[in-house]
Parts: sequence; C-alpha cells; structure tokens
Amino acid sequence: MEKYEDVQYCFQDGNSSCRKALLSTSIYLTLYIFLSFISAVTVFLNLMVIISISHFKQLHITTNLLILSLAASDLLVGLIVIPVMTVATMESCWGFGEYFCVFQAYITSLCTSLSLGNLVLISIDRYVAVCDPLLYHSKITITRIRCCISITWCCCIIYRAANVQFFVNVQVPSRCLKECFTVEGSIWVNITDLVIAMVVPCSVIITLYMKIFVVARSQARKVFSKEAASVSGVKTVQANKSERKAAKTLAIVVFTFLICWIPTLFILLFLSFLSDNLSVFIRFLPLVNSLINPIIYAFFYPWFKVKAKLILNLKFL
Repeated sequence: MEKYEDVQYCFQDGNSSCRKALLSTSIYLTLYIFLSFISAVTVFLNLMVIISISHFKQLHITTNLLILSLAASDLLVGLIVIPVMTVATMESCWGFGEYFCVFQAYITSLCTSLSLGNLVLISIDRYVAVCDPLLYHSKITITRIRCCISITWCCCIIYRAANVQFFVNVQVPSRCLKECFTVEGSIWVNITDLVIAMVVPCSVIITLYMKIFVVARSQARKVFSKEAASVSGVKTVQANKSERKAAKTLAIVVFTFLICWIPTLFILLFLSFLSDNLSVFIRFLPLVNSLINPIIYAFFYPWFKVKAKLILNLKFL
C-alpha cells in the first residue's frame, strides 16, 4: 500500500494523468547541471567557429562555408533543442500545451536534419577534394556551395513542416511527455520518413567516407613507393605518418558519426521494445554530435586555434 501512496500524478485527475518522475534532489540537480553544461559548451564552441569564419575574410573558402553552415545548425541545437530535451528528459509532465509541443517537435527534427544535411555536404566536398583534386576548384565554387547550403536549409525547413503533423498528436491535451510525442499515421509513413531523413543521408556519408579512406591510403602508398627507392628513411617516416594521419582522422569522423546517429535508427524502429529512459537517452545521442562536430571539423584546422586565441583575447575587435 505504501507504494501506491508514494505515487504522485502531474494533475489532479488521478489515474487519467501521467505520473511524476521521482528523483532524489542530488540526482535531479546533477543531471540538470550536466545537461546544461553540454548545452553551454555546444553553444560556445559553435559560436567560436561562426565568429572565426564570419569575421576573418581570408577564411571565406568553400570548405569553411560548409563548416559555418554546420556550426549554425549545431548552434541552434545547443541553444534550443538541448535545453528543451533536457526538460523533456527530467520532467515526465508536459505543461506547455499542444502548440509548444508542435513547435519543439518541429525545431528538434529541423535542427538535427540540418546538422545531418550539412554533414552530407561536407562529405561530398571532401570526396571531390581527395578523389578529384585537379578539378576540385572548378567543380566546387563558392557560388555553388552557397546554393547547395541554401537548398539544404530550404528543403529541411519545408520537409519538416510538412511531416511534423504525422509525429505530434494535437488531438489530446498534451499534458504528459508521452502524449506530446505520440506518433500517428501508418507504419509506411514512419518508414518513409526514416528512409528519407536518416537511412539515405547515413548511407551517403558512410559510403563517401569509406571511398575517401581507400583513396587516401592508395595515394599514401604511391608516394611511399615512388620515394622509397631514391630518398632516405626520413621520407619513409613522413609517408607512413601521412597514411596514419589520414586513416586516423577519417576513422574518428566515421566512428563518431556511427555512435551518435545509428542508435537513433534502431529506436525509431523498435521504440515499443525500449524503456522510456533508454529511448530518451538514445534520442539525446544525435544532439551530442553537435558538440563533437566543431571539435572534429574545426579544431583539426591550425587556423582555428590562431583565430580562437584572437577572439578570446578580444583582439579581433
């Protein structure tokens, strides 16, 4: 009987309302501080990337424009999506109504789709740069990159606005987190969205990065074979370092992407078989990718460290 007395409901209508999440004060505060820290660091890092590329004109090149677009979408994730998901993770009750439920579902799916779309553009850019370097500057121009970025943002905005009605149930009061995230529509609608929004971009990115990895290894081996006969061991070490560096960088990119995004594919397919806490945790993984992206795509560039010091010291003003 004591267990039933300890149960607390979000609203006064008893069993028709969802139960409150009962957490100790220490765990409650620790989780809030931790998730708030992730949000703050995500905003800070992506803001540094945006200021660096936007302010310094010498950085206005094609690859950096893609990094800028990625940082902008990831900034929205840290600024809006992560705080909303933090509340959704910590609170089982939903007191914001059905309209804000629709808005937060739309902005969450939009930001994550934009981040994924920018990753696709970056993978295409790097594929052309590595596999067809002689024609890279003629194929990949600033005008074309800007057009691709604009098209990607417009497509994500329109697509998510068109299909958000299938994933948010506004017919119910939306007073509980489960009610807010009720998925409606046929199974084919869910599968189609899964294929368009997740499977296709993931397949493109993985395929291109695998091809880049193979080409990078092949080029490093050719350099090694041509120079080994006539050059001392210094060149041999440099060739081996080049091969290892290319392999390591691409391995980090692919591994991080898989860890953050692939579990989301499975949760969309097997949502009913997972517990609520586990499903929310896996939903949070793609958002953490927005924290890792600026580290992978910007911190590996020497220019970023120089510009970051200028920004932190306020010398860029």
